[in-house]
Amino acid sequence: MSFADLGLSPKLLEAIAAAGYENPTPIQKEAIPPAIQGHDVLGIAQTGTGKTASFTLPMIERLSKGRAKARMPRSLVLAPTRELAAQVAENFEKYGVNHKLSMALLIGGVSFGDQDAKLMRGVDVLIATPGRFIDQFERGKLLLSGIEVMVVDEADRMLDMGFIPDIEKIFKMTPMTRQTLFFSATMPPEIQRITDQFLHNPVRVEVSRPASTAETITQRIVRVPTKDDKTKRNALRELLRQEGVKNGIIFCNRKSTVDIVAKSLQKHGFNARPIHGDLAQAFRMETLNKFRNDEVQFLVASDVAARGLDIPAVSHVFNYDVPIHSDDYVHRIGRTGRAGLKGAALMLVSPADGKHYDAILKTIGAEEIEVLDFSKFFEENPGQESRSRGGKDAKESRGRRSSSRRGNRKSESSQPDNEPAATAEKPAEKAAATTVEDDNAAPQKKPQRSESRAPARRRNGEARAPSSRRRDEAVVGLGDHVPAFLMREVAR
Repeated sequence: MSFADLGLSPKLLEAIAAAGYENPTPIQKEAIPPAIQGHDVLGIAQTGTGKTASFTLPMIERLSKGRAKARMPRSLVLAPTRELAAQVAENFEKYGVNHKLSMALLIGGVSFGDQDAKLMRGVDVLIATPGRFIDQFERGKLLLSGIEVMVVDEADRMLDMGFIPDIEKIFKMTPMTRQTLFFSATMPPEIQRITDQFLHNPVRVEVSRPASTAETITQRIVRVPTKDDKTKRNALRELLRQEGVKNGIIFCNRKSTVDIVAKSLQKHGFNARPIHGDLAQAFRMETLNKFRNDEVQFLVASDVAARGLDIPAVSHVFNYDVPIHSDDYVHRIGRTGRAGLKGAALMLVSPADGKHYDAILKTIGAEEIEVLDFSKFFEENPGQESRSRGGKDAKESRGRRSSSRRGNRKSESSQPDNEPAATAEKPAEKAAATTVEDDNAAPQKKPQRSESRAPARRRNGEARAPSSRRRDEAVVGLGDHVPAFLMREVAR
């Protein structure tokens, strides 16, 4: 089956051919025809299966007739991250090259001025992240009564990021007559509830979830003897120096780790830049463009770059951290070995990563991943824990030494310098002797604390004398003076 069999117009077929595509993917075959006919579509498919074209092509086909009005977009595409939204915008520009459709991209990190100007002129296609979209709506810059088509991409990722309440709110803003194209990799109960509430008799298109990774990707792991970060960074740099590493994406679990690893690589002469959600949008887009144009060799990234980003000709993917969720491993290494090209994926696995590593093996249906022998390297480069002050053993030894020194100081300070320990009379023994000698004597009152030992309390810089009131004396509240308001009769 070719794209011509899907019911697309000649202008769209010409744009698809110019983009270098010949045959549709399975989800495109199943989703495009009902979408062109105006049906709601519920697509279940992983990223990398071609679902961006599954909704951009029928949207362009439907929007080719008509014209947008000021502040009233005709279609809305919601994406979970700024990078995915920007990529959808690139697809619209690529496939809509032969159509005069206006488009606006609403994402955070960009000034409101340019976005406001486009919205006032009117746009056919509005691509947005949920947060910025709601901001613009609440500022009165959007009227949603003209929405004809609404698309929700990567719905399960939006669930992970906490956007589901925003999605429900946006659905209620749009007219009931809209066409909805809804795509998600999985269908947890929260996602199912939205589809049941807001989709009308959708055509369900489900592409089977891949049980294994692409055959074009060579997967290997490096067994790291310790979780020490310095050892892992040393091993990572050695992997980057190997032959055949043209470029690569290095994935970390935390944003702080991304910054540390990127700075370490730059310090050792590698052409690397970080990318994660806390960085400025302009910097993130600049980093992606430089990586695509081979101006940056290594991209150190959080999972913001793991899904949906189509970066061609990535030779290697490095998992500096074993992903916590096993599905993320498939998404991460899917950045390489695309479009029939060969790729390689390497992962650093420490003894503490056993549980997550076993989950990955279960997900990809493998008993084991090939182990790259790095034993000689680790022998020549011992871990930080065994030789520096930062390790656990060193901390414990420091703790033992500190406690020993504290104990010595305590024992030394408990005795007078000129008096042997044997002659010191213990308070308990002295108290016992006193009790025996005065057994028949009348009980004595507890001695009052002398004023000389009372701590001097200060208020406004002046010393305050301690109270002369005895402990057994009653406290007189207001004295002889009683305020008049306390004597008023209370109405019953």
